[in-house]
Amino acid sequence: MIRIYHNPRCRKSREGLEILENSKKEFKVVKYLDEIPSEKELTNIIQLLGITPIQLVRKTEKIWKENYKGKEMSDAEIIKAMLDNPKLIERPIVINNNKAVIGRPPEDILSII
Repeated sequence: MIRIYHNPRCRKSREGLEILENSKKEFKVVKYLDEIPSEKELTNIIQLLGITPIQLVRKTEKIWKENYKGKEMSDAEIIKAMLDNPKLIERPIVINNNKAVIGRPPEDILSII
């Protein structure tokens, strides 16, 4: 089943959700600020996306700038920072079986549904 890691307050995330709704395919919404992924789940998402943990970080967030920017961090430390502050996780993320994409731009979601 398709899953979207969604933040209702984010315009791009809402646009991604609309793409899924219009696709008429079955999907599950994961409000990741309320349902924070486990370390294993976040690590799996990063692997499916084919990126490094730092590439999933929203570096413009105040939390990142004040607490992490400019620091040397391991992948595990970056993942922990995202789990401790899920607002740092880029959004939306859509997963369909063994494929995943960050919906920026939202139209990128079409490539995996």
